[in-house]
Amino acid sequence: MTKLSYLSIVLCVFIGGIICAFRSASGDHPTLAIGTKAPDFSLPGTDGKTYTLNSFKNAAILVVVFTCNHCPTAQAYEDRIIQLTKDYSSKGVAVVAIMPNDPNAIQLSELGYTDMSDSFDEMKRRATEKHFNFPYLYDGATQSVTKAYGPVATPHVFIFNKERKLCFSGRIDDTEKPTKTPNTQDTRNAINQLLNNKMPVESTTKVFGCSVKWAEKEDWQQKAKDEWAKEPVKIDTIGVAGIKELISNKSDKLRLINVWATWCGPCTTEFPEFITINRMYRKRDFELVTISADDPTKMNKALKFLQQSQASATNYIFNTDDKYKLIEAIDPKWQGALPYTILVEPNGKIVYAKEGIIDPPALKKLIVDNSYIGRYY
Repeated sequence: MTKLSYLSIVLCVFIGGIICAFRSASGDHPTLAIGTKAPDFSLPGTDGKTYTLNSFKNAAILVVVFTCNHCPTAQAYEDRIIQLTKDYSSKGVAVVAIMPNDPNAIQLSELGYTDMSDSFDEMKRRATEKHFNFPYLYDGATQSVTKAYGPVATPHVFIFNKERKLCFSGRIDDTEKPTKTPNTQDTRNAINQLLNNKMPVESTTKVFGCSVKWAEKEDWQQKAKDEWAKEPVKIDTIGVAGIKELISNKSDKLRLINVWATWCGPCTTEFPEFITINRMYRKRDFELVTISADDPTKMNKALKFLQQSQASATNYIFNTDDKYKLIEAIDPKWQGALPYTILVEPNGKIVYAKEGIIDPPALKKLIVDNSYIGRYY
């Protein structure tokens, strides 16, 4: 062992002794202290491989980032983590990301800034879409690794030296928005100093982002379901003039309109997807409107279905049995087959029109990537 390596270990331990460990948002899982040896792990990656600490044995520096799919702050840093990996991989620096959340502890209302939650399958999709150049590992099943490291929020960076002693714990930089230039590049500064055989000048920083979703919060989902069941569901009639007003969309919200009918099998089959989408985005500048194409004399039947579906959105039934008037009022390009779905921006621009069953992941992505919604705060 070189004198510099030995000095690095001594400094890590010394600083770790005088700096208190962070505490996670729950207060139950202390953050790894500076100078502590990296806890081992064995976790599945989105690339089909299983990774352990030994998988990175050849790296002079190991950067472990706890991040996830759904958090807007985590999404805001994805491109910077990709660039970090590009810039330092040839310098003996390995980067690995770990997803810490229990997917079953995440409520739909927490997914307002994303098109994906944090299941392993969704992680695979996100890694592919973003072309991650680093391993993306799943710890959502047991959260044992997350408990050992104790990240406060996503993202949270842990940097280890060659001896795998923790030398930095904190943020990537001090600016969340990707469009702004950071004032302080904390993670890069720490890596550069370690590459020069120096301890990071600042070994710990605060972190900002979404708290870790621990398994003990799974009961929140049941509480949310109980609350949804209490929400009132109603249906009103609407005519041609009312539909044209809906399409013109003079509101400041992105408006998703689904035309359906109780006698339409594909309509009723896909309807729960619209309920999910509404629960994800309704706290944003978003509105779901459903229009039943049932005969207006079947209004009670349509209402019963909506109530069973807990469709507490804005619901209408067309006030005449002339379906061709409905077609022309909704969209002259529509050929008339149900279901029919359109996404309308404020001032009436139709940015999505689908005859037949929607592709839910694609539609969620379209919604959250729209400039009226967005992925970031």
